[in-house]
This record gives sequence, C-alpha cells and structure tokens, in this order.
Amino acid sequence: QVQLVESGGGLVQAGDSLRLSCAASGRSLRNYRVGWFRQAPGKEREFIGTLARSSLSTNNAGSAKGRFTVSKDNAKNTAYLQIDNLKPEDTAVYYCATTTIVNPTTTPEDYYYWGQGTQVTVSS
Repeated sequence: QVQLVESGGGLVQAGDSLRLSCAASGRSLRNYRVGWFRQAPGKEREFIGTLARSSLSTNNAGSAKGRFTVSKDNAKNTAYLQIDNLKPEDTAVYYCATTTIVNPTTTPEDYYYWGQGTQVTVSS
C-alpha cells in the first residue's frame, strides 16, 4: 500500500507559480504511474497530467498543456506538479494518485491510492 501526502498549496496571486509535492511512503514510486487531478467546488474531479513509472513520458490534459508540468524524484520518493502563470480558475483542491496501470489513463477510477489533497487558491 502507498500513502501519499500532498503539500505546497496556498493562497497566491494570478501570474504566480507553485510547485506542489506528493510525498509517498510504504512503496517506491518507481513502481507506479503517478497522476495529478484537481477538483473545484461543485465540479467533478479533473485530470491534469500523468507520469509513467519510468518518468520517460508524460501526458497532460489539453487544457493543462504548457502551464502544468509533472515530474518525479525517485530518490526522494516524491512527485511534483509545477503550475506556472496561475489563473483564478485554477482554484481547486489538487490531488496526486498512483496506479499500476502501464498505459496513460485520465480516469480517476483507474488510480488506486490518493492523497488527501492540497488547496490552491488564486486571487485576481
């Protein structure tokens, strides 16, 4: 079993950047595909991006291309989500999740383990 803890969220201004962290324990992230999702109040959970176990390939949602970057540091057993040029519509709770599914998947139900989320609030 993998335990995931997100951090790095907060209140920021439009145009700022943030790097969210997802610290894993219990198992190595080398064995898992990592996904990032977000959920705004009253909306469904939205896929942002996913990183293969090998870290050699990433897939981002169309809306996330260019401003969101998923990465991983195996030595620290931590995944990251870099968000640049933040916009008020990026306000949401951000979650990391893991799966053993090899192929890229954008479906939340395909991810087995989830963190508790970290709140990002962007003011205009």
